[in-house]
Amino acid sequence: MISTHRRISQISPPGIIFAKKCDAKFVSRLTVWFFLLALAMISMRASAQDNPFPAAASVLQPQAYVSLQPVPRGHAFEVAVVAKVSPGFHINAHQPSEDYLIPTKVTAELPPGLFVVETNYPRGVMRAFRFSKTPLRVYEGSFTVLMKLRTNGTAPIGHQKINLTVGYQACNQDACLPPTKIPVTAELEIAAVDTPAKPAHTDIFSSGTAEKSSTQH
Repeated sequence: MISTHRRISQISPPGIIFAKKCDAKFVSRLTVWFFLLALAMISMRASAQDNPFPAAASVLQPQAYVSLQPVPRGHAFEVAVVAKVSPGFHINAHQPSEDYLIPTKVTAELPPGLFVVETNYPRGVMRAFRFSKTPLRVYEGSFTVLMKLRTNGTAPIGHQKINLTVGYQACNQDACLPPTKIPVTAELEIAAVDTPAKPAHTDIFSSGTAEKSSTQH
């Protein structure tokens, strides 16, 4: 009787056995989950080290300026997009030297009563790169795109925004990043037709600031 009692006492109830099996499965799954998470983090870190290229949208830093404040109705004015290219990179000129290159282009979403007269891009510089057999025309460092605009008599008076988009493709000596587009905003005040117009940002809009070589109407 004593030996039978010991054998019976050593047998765990079914509920306890089931709980132990569930706990074992949970621990096993948790271990696998932590292993996969650690593996993913290691892979992400290795990927970041293997791919030193920045995001395409971070290579160019544009700012927009308006030549008059305020801008009276019926007056012409200019918007300058001054862009800086990250060191070690360049972007294709608006008129690239090869047909397969993606040109840099600035477009504008205008409020009512405003229209673009012309857009002047710098010519760019010719540079030699390891991935090209011939020198390419590019922008590097910083460059300025000048847009000539005009307001008419229906332009809404008050604070307005001109939403601009800069489209470009950035490259370095070894490779090119995907083409991208980034936004930049120009802000201005539109006033009545007889309001005196005061020049603004004269250092940017002085003659010779931008080399006007290519024009898009």
